[in-house]
Amino acid sequence: MEKQVKLAPSIMCADLVNLENGMKELEELGLDTLHIDVIDGTFSPSMPLGLETIKRMREVTSMNFDIHIMANDNEFFIQEMLKIGVESITFHHETSLHVDRYIQLIKQAGTKVGVALNPSTSLTVLDYVLPEIDLVCLMLINPGFATNKNEKQVPYATKKIRDLQAKIAEVNPTVQLQVDGRVSLDSIPQLVEAGANNLVLGSTSLFIKGNTLTENKQKVEEAVLQGLGEVKAHVL
Repeated sequence: MEKQVKLAPSIMCADLVNLENGMKELEELGLDTLHIDVIDGTFSPSMPLGLETIKRMREVTSMNFDIHIMANDNEFFIQEMLKIGVESITFHHETSLHVDRYIQLIKQAGTKVGVALNPSTSLTVLDYVLPEIDLVCLMLINPGFATNKNEKQVPYATKKIRDLQAKIAEVNPTVQLQVDGRVSLDSIPQLVEAGANNLVLGSTSLFIKGNTLTENKQKVEEAVLQGLGEVKAHVL
């Protein structure tokens, strides 16, 4: 069986004052998905993109919007993203009082749904919802502190990926295992080998300064294939 690995560039790592051009460049590279962080400034000390900006982005590109909500009021942002018309919405378990309600809200709109987990959050919180969702996003660093260049992936990152992959294989094999946070050219082979099949790409991979996007994408694909070893693979 062919294994597919999804590349999801994080648009907040592009030129934020020239977003339309940045999205066109990614589309021209053959990438079809944008990972968009929606942050409220409270859950994490960052607010890269506002709602009006995301609305305008939706008007100028047909790329798939993979929304990652990092907020304390999940329902508000879920409703706003559904109004905009996005393809996938992921929210954090840690700030969700009514996890199942949010899952059903998103599913009923015909949108894919994901649950994100902070580094230290146990996988056991997925026990009852894994059959209901399309994606799990594992944060490999504490979300929102990416500007601290000294922050490295948590040491248990690959173990957590392996454990989750085993759970997915047993319960719902269609669930994508997304990893986010310091997904670098150095770490990609280990992450993919452990079972990650959806990579959020930022400043340590696709957007490494000094190289063109084309050069960086080629290096990312080489790292993915290294992680897959002899498995027949397709990088999306």
